[in-house]
Parts: sequence; C-alpha cells; structure tokens
Amino acid sequence: MVNSMTGYGRASVTFGDKTITAELRSVNNRYLDCTVRCPRLYAFLEEPAKARLKAAGVTRGKVDMFIGIEYAAGDSEVCINAGAVNAYLAALKEMTEEYGLKDDVSAMGVARLPDVFTVKKVEEDRDQLLVDVCTVLDQAIAAFVAMRQTEGSALRADVLAKTDELERMKCAVRERMPLVVSEYREKLLAKMRELLGDRQVDESRILTEAAIVADRVATDEETVRLESHFTQLRALLDSNEPVGRKLDFLVQEIHREINTIGSKASDLTVTKLILDMKAELEKIREQIQNIE
Repeated sequence: MVNSMTGYGRASVTFGDKTITAELRSVNNRYLDCTVRCPRLYAFLEEPAKARLKAAGVTRGKVDMFIGIEYAAGDSEVCINAGAVNAYLAALKEMTEEYGLKDDVSAMGVARLPDVFTVKKVEEDRDQLLVDVCTVLDQAIAAFVAMRQTEGSALRADVLAKTDELERMKCAVRERMPLVVSEYREKLLAKMRELLGDRQVDESRILTEAAIVADRVATDEETVRLESHFTQLRALLDSNEPVGRKLDFLVQEIHREINTIGSKASDLTVTKLILDMKAELEKIREQIQNIE
C-alpha cells in the first residue's frame, strides 16, 4: 500500500479531571524527523511518543507532534504559609501600636506580601499518565496514518494513469522508428536520382546507407528496458513496504532511457513524443516526492 508523507491526525480524551490532546501533522522529508512538543514538565513523554510513531510503521516525513495535558481544577495547589502570615501580622500589630497608626489590615493586603502563599504541584502517577497519553496518541496516530493512506491511494492512481500514458507514447515511438528509416531511404534515393540524372543509381549503396542509419537510430534496447521499468514501477506501487526512494531511483532510469531515444531520433514526430514523455515523467517525479 502506497502512503503519502503528508497527513494530519488529532485525538482528545478526558481521564477523570484531566484532558489529554494529541495532534500530528507531517510534510515531505527524506527521512523520518519527528519533533515532539509538550509542556516542559512532561518532557519524559518525548521518547515514548516517538517510539509509538515508529511502531505504527511511519518511516519518512517531517512530523510535528503536539501533546497537551489540562486539568479541570488546575494541576497546582496553593497553600498558606502560616509562619510568614503570623510574622507579618505580629509585625503589623507592633507597628500600629508603636506609631499610633490605624489598624486597617485586610486579607487582600496581607495576600500581596511576599511568601504568603506557596504553590505545590499536584503529585502525579507518571506511569499512569504515560499509559493515558499513549492511549490518546494511538488514536491520533491511527487517524494520521489513515489520512496518509487515503492520500497515498490517490497518488498511486495518478502515477499509474501517467505511467499508462507514458507506455502509450513509448509504443507510438516504437511504431514510428521503422518509418523513420524507410523515409530516410526514400529521401536518399530521391536525392541520388536528382544528382545522377539518367545514370544508374546504385541500389545496393542506398541499402547499405539505410542499414547504417537504421542501426544508428535503433531503439529496441531502450524500449525493452522502458517496458521493464514500467513493470517494476507498477509492482512497487502494489508493494506493502515504503517505496518512495525506489520509485525515485526508477524514475531516473526511465528518464535516462527516454533521453537516449531522443538523442537517436532525428524525426520531428519522435522528437515531439519524447518531449511529451519527459513532461509526463516530470509529473510522475513530482508526485513520487510525496510518497513514503
């Protein structure tokens, strides 16, 4: 099955008082490059998250993964620093008595003083948190992989259609080449008759020259290799393994054979077919850049 390297997946699940969200998106890349973004407190989730992605069979693409953890009542506990509050109140009472000041101490006023409160993080069971995160990640990754498969199917269909068009043009070139030699022979014969006038034309010389041209422009080897390449390309598109790099190499080989045929042909019809084949192959090459 052909997979695209671009995709998106998201999942969000609530466990008790916390909601975990996972989101993945990817673009093309030569290798697998995964970046995990999550709150610094949960940095320990990064490596397990990457391992989860690889376990799902993702091998190529630049993947950005986001993990968010939110608590309904917050993940911190605010406590009163009784020692500091008692010390502040005693000092304030002494100050009012010593200087005859108005006693207008209020809770809000005391709350603004330094170190009146302490903030403690709620203790978490890391093992359970990892299990919960992996549960959400699996759902997001499943959606992510499904989208890559859907896009991959569309890419496969498009590349196959373009390969069929390439094969049609290759057949047209193969059918045209014998006519190129025949037309050359006729042109050569007409030219010789024009030059020699009433004198006898050496037919054997014409045939020899035509045979030399036929050998020079023969493209049987190239067309046979093209047929083999097209067969391999279709086989790769039916493979269950990542084939993007192999397809890229195969397209280079196809381009080489088309170039060789083009260099041998001195016929306008064949030249136009070669240009059309190169244009179609370039479309295939662009599509293959998206295949994992």
